[in-house]
Amino acid sequence: MPAGKHRRTRTNPLTRGVVTAGTGVAALALPLLGATTASAAQPAKAPAAAPAAAQVKSVTYTTVKGDSLYGIADKYDTPGGWRQLYKDNRKAVGDNPRLIHPDVKLTVKTAKKKAGTSSKATDKASTSAKKSAQSVAKATQASAKTYADNLDGWIREAMDIMAQKGIPGSYDGIYRNIIRESSGNPQAINNWDSNAAAGTPSKGLLQTIDPTFQAYHVEGTSWDPYDPVANITAACNYAAARYGSIDNVFGAY
Repeated sequence: MPAGKHRRTRTNPLTRGVVTAGTGVAALALPLLGATTASAAQPAKAPAAAPAAAQVKSVTYTTVKGDSLYGIADKYDTPGGWRQLYKDNRKAVGDNPRLIHPDVKLTVKTAKKKAGTSSKATDKASTSAKKSAQSVAKATQASAKTYADNLDGWIREAMDIMAQKGIPGSYDGIYRNIIRESSGNPQAINNWDSNAAAGTPSKGLLQTIDPTFQAYHVEGTSWDPYDPVANITAACNYAAARYGSIDNVFGAY
């Protein structure tokens, strides 16, 4: 973005979020042996069975191509869902929870119920959790796709994320502005304009300064302004707030 055009950041009027998903776990009701008495006429009754606490254990899972944190958490009924899974394995996964490389070993907490231990209350909770999980799945669909590691792939991945978040912008509009701003170089940086002189040089494919990138950062993408997808989505989010769409930008913005 050229000098001085967007030094003041704005608060995005659109509130976006990602829904968190959890899973219900059935508890085992273990019968206790009742004490007997000497009187046959007054047999002692067994005390009421107390539900046993659900046991959470950890397993090691090796990722494969096409995996997503949501899918893994759903498969293992991970308490806390994909967010907790990411928190437990952030060092292995990296800063982008949508980008899951193959052959990464994850520590997965699981509390899957055993066969024959369901209850109506648990089934109802499980159904509710699955419905909530469907909302999370919509926000992570892009991670199940494979994108080329080039300008075309970055734009298409960004557009999928933008579609999930309701951020407008066409392929042509994004491509046109990228070519003008950085010639398609995700490591581009402007070290000579007034923004650079003020200590906030424009960076990345769509040349955002750090304050703008942080203010319009799209949840679920990297916090690195040089990350192509994060840079595109943040810039398009900013353009949508100020101009209605990146498609309406034809020059300094």
